[in-house]
Amino acid sequence: MHVSQTVFHAGQLPLFSTAPSHHANQLILLFASTALLSDPANFLAVRTAFPDALITGCSTAGEIHGTTVSDDTIVVTVINFEHTRLRLSKVDITDASQSFSAGQAIIEGLPPDDLAHVLIFSDGLKVNGTELTRGLKASLAPHVEVTGGLSADGANFEKTLVCANDIPADSQIVAIGLYGQRIKVSYGSLGGWDSFGPDRQITRSKGNVLYDLDGKPALELYKNYLGEHAAGLPSTALLFPLSLRNAWQHGSDATGNNGLVRTILAIDETDQSMTFAGDMPEGAYARLMKANFERLIDGASGAAQICAGSSSNPAELALLISCVGRKLVLKQRIEEEVEAVHEVLGAQTMLTGFYSYGEISPHMSGGPCELHNQTMTITTFLEI
Repeated sequence: MHVSQTVFHAGQLPLFSTAPSHHANQLILLFASTALLSDPANFLAVRTAFPDALITGCSTAGEIHGTTVSDDTIVVTVINFEHTRLRLSKVDITDASQSFSAGQAIIEGLPPDDLAHVLIFSDGLKVNGTELTRGLKASLAPHVEVTGGLSADGANFEKTLVCANDIPADSQIVAIGLYGQRIKVSYGSLGGWDSFGPDRQITRSKGNVLYDLDGKPALELYKNYLGEHAAGLPSTALLFPLSLRNAWQHGSDATGNNGLVRTILAIDETDQSMTFAGDMPEGAYARLMKANFERLIDGASGAAQICAGSSSNPAELALLISCVGRKLVLKQRIEEEVEAVHEVLGAQTMLTGFYSYGEISPHMSGGPCELHNQTMTITTFLEI
């Protein structure tokens, strides 16, 4: 396995000085802003340089390369596998109600024999990530895990794009199947937010749309908490996510580490509802959360430690998918969380990734695969 990386800035066409690269099992991860991925010339330049590669990736709310976080760049990470075979599967999706069936369909496009891991990139606005993850896992063998995330559009929430070995487009989900016994994949996901205020029970919802908390309109109640920040919804909601827990978990943890974290994708002033990246089930409890700078960075380090503890050998590549909300909170300190990952994984591991609208992974090996928001989720790769 050989990994290389090139970064292009806005206005630079992704041109490579060497002759076109031909490799039997070549995967390219392509991460860029929505504006740059919208220009077909950028994808076609990468295709020209790597005519045989599977090219996948998505639009972002920030690109990760090494220990740098940038905006409006094109990050091209080239992975040449020596012993691992690749297959691509994609589906189109137009509505969140299709999420479960889309997850099932995309896995059906990957032959099951010798499948070791599935990497997924999804449209970030038209998907219920909880149902997508359930659909993915429903059709996978228990020993095969899936990690990845939802594409992003900065803090705009207007249009996200996914690259499925062709010119990037919206309304797509793509999966890459990794095959063989010599690919070793580890993963970890942690947050680092503090809960505050009372628990509120979800009394009316439908899928990922929340209508009522404690019998009151959810958006009205949420705005009361946000105060002056309410004027900037939905983007300011990234600063104040909700901690979600089942009834039996009610009041169990003030940090949100035992529950799932959910952020808002859209609001509806007419019915005072909020649409989230994943399910908001009736009967569950939701609690407002706020940032704790040091614990956010510790969460990134902790996710890296989970990955590092899974293997005695350093990984060759780490895919970092962190939430746009963390980026908006940490601001000029954002690279500290990437540096924390680098310190744990070491200089031998190349870092790539993006800031997302949702992360898909177990918290650690053996745990259930779920949609997360506001986490740093890491997947590491090593060929032996």
